[in-house]
Amino acid sequence: MTTDKVAVKATAPVAVAAIQLDTRLGDTLHNLRACQRLAEQAVDQGAQWIALPEFFNTGVCFDPALVAAIEHEDGPSAQFLRDFSRRHGVVIGGSFMCRIPHGGVRNRYLCFNKGELLGKHDKDLPTMWENAFYEGGDTDDSGELGQIGDVRVGTAVCWEFMRSQTSRRLQGKVDVLIGGSHWWSMPDHWPTWLTHKMEAHNSDNLIASVQETAQLIGAPVIHASHCNRIQSRFPGLPWLTYRGTLEGHTAIIDGHGQLLAHRSKDEGEGVITAHITPRYVSTQLPVPQRFWLRQRGLLPTLSWHLDGFFGKRWYRKHVKHQA
Repeated sequence: MTTDKVAVKATAPVAVAAIQLDTRLGDTLHNLRACQRLAEQAVDQGAQWIALPEFFNTGVCFDPALVAAIEHEDGPSAQFLRDFSRRHGVVIGGSFMCRIPHGGVRNRYLCFNKGELLGKHDKDLPTMWENAFYEGGDTDDSGELGQIGDVRVGTAVCWEFMRSQTSRRLQGKVDVLIGGSHWWSMPDHWPTWLTHKMEAHNSDNLIASVQETAQLIGAPVIHASHCNRIQSRFPGLPWLTYRGTLEGHTAIIDGHGQLLAHRSKDEGEGVITAHITPRYVSTQLPVPQRFWLRQRGLLPTLSWHLDGFFGKRWYRKHVKHQA
């Protein structure tokens, strides 16, 4: 299929940065210090927009100790975003597990511009063991954050890039998308004959889903990520252990889906920068009617259902109505 792309409005190029974190699970103080150090590097490199990843303050796996790290919207992680944005006069955003007034928890993305809240978005569906810690967002939450001048800003996190409904919500409605992921690998201590091909597919799915989303929404994407190792149990399956690595693929992508900057997990923690032109690019590419933008693979599909089932039960019992 041919694609006819025409910019519908002109804006000036903007220097942007995306951060890749080597996160310590549940260690909010350490992780916020790392975010500050790397975000200051981004500012020193001229970045006006800075993307932090999903769960930038804690990371996530099935570790019951993470319940104690859940914050309110005015907690230290939100304060860090607001204060950094005000002090440096930049746009910065990231997501964290946030307890909301009715007592539930959401995976909430906050974005600040020069110290003022631009907007917020709750991830639509938890992924796998994430179901143990938070619930999905409201159905009318499109991911649109607000406007900075004439620039319409949106967000998406992690497996939202894998779902067609994300592009359907945002196509033609944003001029730039700022977001991130916490996307784990296949278990690397299981037999390689079982996981080798699935791991290659899993890694490809991360970067390809972000690129395809950029094409479908017709706007640049600033995508942050993690690169640390994690070890975890599985909800409802205490005899089974996971050991693996966060997939990295921190990237800055234009509205045609082309990589402008990229950092692999093997490159470790760091900052990437590029110049983007925030604008909607009209496209004739239709959003697929299927639920999943890309095929997940056998193990991620099983984990989606099993971890989702047991995780939701654990969330209702141990998290949802806790103070």
